[in-house]
Amino acid sequence: MSSSALAEGLFLFIIRISFAHTTPKPQKGAKRVEEQNRRSGRGRRVKLAAVYLLAALAAALGWLNACLPDRVYLEPEQVLVLPRFGWVEPLRLHGSQNVVSTRAVGSYQTTLALGGWLPVKTIRTVVTTRPSVTVCGTPFGVKMFSEGALIVGFSDVDRADGSTANPAKAAGLHLGDRVVCIGETATENNDAVKAALDAAQGAEVEVIYIRGGEQLQTTLTPAWDATAGQWRAGMWVRDSSAGVGTLTFADEEKGVFAGLGHPISDSDTGESIALRSGEIVPCQITGCSKGTAGSPGELKGRFLSAHAIGTIRINGENGVYGSTRAQFAGQKMEVAFAQEVEAGDAEIWTTTSGETPRAYRVKIEKISDADPRRNMVFRVVDRELLAQTGGIVQGMSGSPIVQNGRLVGAVTHVLVNDPTRGYGIFAQTMLEQAERVTE
Repeated sequence: MSSSALAEGLFLFIIRISFAHTTPKPQKGAKRVEEQNRRSGRGRRVKLAAVYLLAALAAALGWLNACLPDRVYLEPEQVLVLPRFGWVEPLRLHGSQNVVSTRAVGSYQTTLALGGWLPVKTIRTVVTTRPSVTVCGTPFGVKMFSEGALIVGFSDVDRADGSTANPAKAAGLHLGDRVVCIGETATENNDAVKAALDAAQGAEVEVIYIRGGEQLQTTLTPAWDATAGQWRAGMWVRDSSAGVGTLTFADEEKGVFAGLGHPISDSDTGESIALRSGEIVPCQITGCSKGTAGSPGELKGRFLSAHAIGTIRINGENGVYGSTRAQFAGQKMEVAFAQEVEAGDAEIWTTTSGETPRAYRVKIEKISDADPRRNMVFRVVDRELLAQTGGIVQGMSGSPIVQNGRLVGAVTHVLVNDPTRGYGIFAQTMLEQAERVTE
């Protein structure tokens, strides 16, 4: 039985109990009527208690369903155990093959159940050889060009008659919109936007843009800026981005790399940059501004070479991924499956000066399978790192998290009000995304 069918059955049972009633048998005498009323009252209270109990059970099962993972990875012959859900195990069905004992590599459906008998959720179990990657922790520079021109601000146009206008706002364009075409011109960069406005010569022109993943269109009439002596739309646009991050791992056999643990976003709008092209280059950390409560610190670096060591293929919700163009320094290490990550001691590998990473002690305090991007909360306990940076700072995103000799995840964000704490993402999730580069 699936979890949805179980929840539906509980709901229908609650409804039946709620509307059920008993028809009293005819009785003679006041005492019998009084006794009947007492019994009827007790019956109603019992039924009401049952309704509340079943409603609480249905809510608990729904919560558990949301908390459990959708997919679990195992090595051949590895037992399916979820330490964070000790009372949940595969459904015990007589005569059925249980994936926990299979030796065959493949993908299987597994029904998880409370105590092995009450179905909660059906998940996908992938039996595979355990992957190994080169764990890095080294800094890298990012140079990325966006698909279209991202609107990062507005400024009014001064007309010759002394009045002002803003054609972009009048056309309904918003901060964070991505303009991909003006008239017949594809606006792949800032120069293309200027050329399209010049070509319009003040005539109404069609604008195609992306907002919230949806392609929309409007019309815009460029205004002549008497001060600047050019046609303008009253909007500031950006077509590229550059910054510093940390490389999580590289898979030399597949020729892919992974880093950051979160997307590259525009600094002004916070919008994830739609990738047109990008590359990573060698980088050196030259300094650090220390983080304090409410004010995240930041690693400062410089690009060492214009020669790219990797091509960015994906700017995704859980990191930056691409194909390698050079060999990456690091340590070969097995990747831990998500269910193997545990609260307790761990390390982050990060670079706070120069080009060589070091290991610093942290404690994993909380683990979640429900959030696809924030799977861990950890606290920095290494006194040396706290003295240098105050904890987690911008630029450390992507720093590998290592536990029990395996790569378990990567740093993604700092808790703004407590820089000694940070969020992490499972290495398993990043590895899944990295494999898409080769597809």
